[in-house]
Amino acid sequence: MNIHEHQAKKILKKYGAPVPEGVHGFSVAEIVDKAKNLNTKKFVLKAQIHAGGRGKAGGIKILNNIDELKVASAELLGKKLITPQTGIDGKEVKRIYVEESSEISKEFYLSCIVDRATSKIAFISSDQGGMDIEEVAKNNPEKIITTRIDFQTEIKNEDCEEVIKIFKLNSDANNQAIKLIKSIYKLFIENDASLIEINPLILTKDNKIICLDAKINFDDNALFRNQEILSLRDLTEEEEKEIEASKHDLSYIKLDGNIGCMVNGAGLAMATMDIIKLYGEEPANFLDVGGGASKEKVSAAFKIILSDRNVKGILINIFGGIMRCDILAQGVVDAANEININVPLVVRLAGTKFEEGKKILDNSGLKIISASDLSDAAKKIVEAIK
Repeated sequence: MNIHEHQAKKILKKYGAPVPEGVHGFSVAEIVDKAKNLNTKKFVLKAQIHAGGRGKAGGIKILNNIDELKVASAELLGKKLITPQTGIDGKEVKRIYVEESSEISKEFYLSCIVDRATSKIAFISSDQGGMDIEEVAKNNPEKIITTRIDFQTEIKNEDCEEVIKIFKLNSDANNQAIKLIKSIYKLFIENDASLIEINPLILTKDNKIICLDAKINFDDNALFRNQEILSLRDLTEEEEKEIEASKHDLSYIKLDGNIGCMVNGAGLAMATMDIIKLYGEEPANFLDVGGGASKEKVSAAFKIILSDRNVKGILINIFGGIMRCDILAQGVVDAANEININVPLVVRLAGTKFEEGKKILDNSGLKIISASDLSDAAKKIVEAIK
């Protein structure tokens, strides 16, 4: 789960991390009224959307006074920002964050993630902050260091020193940075975060370390024990289909293609999308129905897939392990009869009770195209939508 910058900074502040003072609001009047209480020469206005690249899209402005803030807020609220992360439709700005300006001496990059390959927590740091870290990795990889740390209650001083050594700070700033690393680590562990990114982390002209921007993501699977974090969820920032899918315990991500996918297992879903691309088309979604696909769950999955107007065909790819193929097949037949599917439907079943499942599909009277394997399934659905 993603949250807004102003929410991330509030959590960081709670854990002792230094952030600029700021206020957020949903209307021009509210924003201006709250901003009057900030002690600053200039105001930094930031659009609050769940996407990066706001600055280049006109979503971040530095303003000299309240009058300028009022005008800029009116222009930005309700505007759609289009960034590399929003897609062509963009995201509407529904809330704005205003914070005190900072006098920047140096900019750094700092993030904390779960390194699945080593089962450790990884801090990524660079002295090239305030820019796209992927570009730094591509053009100047030596400017980035990764420090992997074993899961523990507290992070050691020597680990903190390793994380920040690339910043080359003086003694006082170095001590501030160590304190920050400890705060971030504690926040990460206690709240089941999956990403904390500070870009840029700055050193001010008066030698203060400050988190100038902040992004925090949380593990969806752990939200049940983090109700306070869950309360920060902004459904208006999420894809409607993804919200509906979460109600039925379906893992769904909308994509830009025209072949809807229904698969059990994330790895198999990725392989299914890859082979659709191999045969010349694009997947319309990632959809993992999980290990126990009931009729209701399959029906919900169909409805979500078909609500995408770009979908011209559906490929169901099921490997029956825990889930029996005959039960899944009956769910497909029942759901298809109920929903009236009007696009080509290709089904590939393998695993437990797959012969019984195939018989159910063949005897259903529905226009279901059976496939013998994944390659056959991809080939048939691509041909069917032409």
